[in-house]
Amino acid sequence: MRSYVLKKTGENPDWRTIDALRIDNLQWTEPPLDIRAQAQLCWDEDGIYVRLRAWETEIRAQHRGPMQSVCEDSCLEFFLRPTEDLRYFNFEFNPNCALYLGFGENMPALTRLAVQDEAEIFRPLAEYLPDGWQIVYRVPFFFIRRFFPDFTPQIGLAMYGNFYKCGDLTKKAHYLSWNPMRCETPQFHRPQDFGRLILGD
Repeated sequence: MRSYVLKKTGENPDWRTIDALRIDNLQWTEPPLDIRAQAQLCWDEDGIYVRLRAWETEIRAQHRGPMQSVCEDSCLEFFLRPTEDLRYFNFEFNPNCALYLGFGENMPALTRLAVQDEAEIFRPLAEYLPDGWQIVYRVPFFFIRRFFPDFTPQIGLAMYGNFYKCGDLTKKAHYLSWNPMRCETPQFHRPQDFGRLILGD
């Protein structure tokens, strides 16, 4: 199991000072030679700040509305399991800032979440880059506590999560993860395969 320590920063972190983790486990397909991805995270008393970056030359971005299947597009995903409970959130974004958000303990039990004031709560900002794209957003702790009322962020707290780069209908379908998935067919909804995310100082 891989681990990552989230640096404690302010609301507007200097991403140049934040360590990156590599989304580099390729599974279920032949290697896409020109696709790679990474994630950076940090936190403060209000929430977790996320920056996901993809290097890919043929970007698909068709979906624009909430709750659409953005995994069909060029997609960057963060699955967060805040406690020992197997329930997790899955945040899936494409370059249009279209969000698919779910909550549950596995794919059959997953509930799609339609969040009022989604843009204000998560504050997603996507950007095309010469060699790919990135998205930056936040996961406020008040949102987590709607589902886990006793959740208390503090230095040393170990959460669980995984990061993915995929694109079901891109020119070359691909599935990359931070922690490897122990299954034979494409399936990201496996909280038992998540890595450790530790709140640092």
